[in-house]
Amino acid sequence: MASFNEILSQVKRQVREVSVEDTRARVHGAGGEPPPVLVDIRERDEYEQGFIGKAEWIPRGFLELKIEDLVPDRNREIILYCAGGTRSALAARSLQELGYERVSSMAGGFRAWKQSGHPFDRPRNLSAEQVKRYSRHIMLPEVGEVGQGKLLDAKVLCLGAGGLGSPSSLYLAAAGVGTIGMVDDDLVDESNLQRQILHNMERLGMPKVESARKTLQALNPNVKVIAHQTRLTSENILDIISGYDLIVDGADNFPTRYLLNDAALKLGKPVVHASIFRFEGQLTTFLPHEGPCYRCLYPDPPPPGMAPSCQEAGVLGVLPGIVGTLQANEALKIILGVGQTLSGRLLVFDALGTKWRTLKLRKDPECRVCSKKPEEIELIDYEAFCSIAG
Repeated sequence: MASFNEILSQVKRQVREVSVEDTRARVHGAGGEPPPVLVDIRERDEYEQGFIGKAEWIPRGFLELKIEDLVPDRNREIILYCAGGTRSALAARSLQELGYERVSSMAGGFRAWKQSGHPFDRPRNLSAEQVKRYSRHIMLPEVGEVGQGKLLDAKVLCLGAGGLGSPSSLYLAAAGVGTIGMVDDDLVDESNLQRQILHNMERLGMPKVESARKTLQALNPNVKVIAHQTRLTSENILDIISGYDLIVDGADNFPTRYLLNDAALKLGKPVVHASIFRFEGQLTTFLPHEGPCYRCLYPDPPPPGMAPSCQEAGVLGVLPGIVGTLQANEALKIILGVGQTLSGRLLVFDALGTKWRTLKLRKDPECRVCSKKPEEIELIDYEAFCSIAG
């Protein structure tokens, strides 16, 4: 019977090994080819001591179970590494048996990487409570502990604590977004409760931002909720949104939407925009200076009276729940840096027909706002611009 060393020698003859220097060059895209997927297969206690910055982490015991989710294309190049190069060689052979054709082991492992003086990162150490709470996130290769750390560090501003702000903020809090700001100057009214699930009968007359704080922190006590009981204006918007990474727009009027668009472009803040009307919802994402902005979609507001609000026209109660949840999905993708956002696309949902349509949006090269440099963007009188000043 062959000894372990004999088996290991045989495996290393069958598995391609790459040097630390070659791995570093390839992962950073040297040579013009798509970079390989770098996978750290060490255990948690090893990983917590440091990892290569661009590496995905799948402990060895879960590799065969999770690799297909991380790398569905069996022709994609994969480089595995462990502490010293032994486990990664054995794991590489296992992936070959699963049909992966371009899998390699990094010779010398993470130990050789550190000895070569190359930089490495340290993961955010989640508490035992956080690991348990976010376990379903952590097991996703696209999220993992690194991604959950991004969520915990993120700051998201929800504009409106109403129909759209309710589901979006609830799911952001549940996901572990560390700081959630809520902007709203309204009070809880009985007519809100048909759709605004942040609130309840016991809070009638309470400021919506305070009701939102109670609900979100009851769901996740570790989330910091910042209440902005005010209406956004040209005078306060830059101060308010500057402290957040992105904005989830649940505004119900055109002056605020144009104001938010211009201020977000000026500060370079992504905006996840949505609107609802009776049985229809619309959703898109505006990435500053990368795609179209709100003014590319709507250069001018509609004439007064042509676009009534939900208060005037009504809305199906479940509709903001569907659309607001999709807003949370967009926000999480932006924070995690995964997937494809709705930038350049407008998603339209028809609740009566249960139909989805996707419309292509184009950036207007002559847009009055996003064609300018940020420092050239001026915040105007948006009430007058929308012709509804009292």
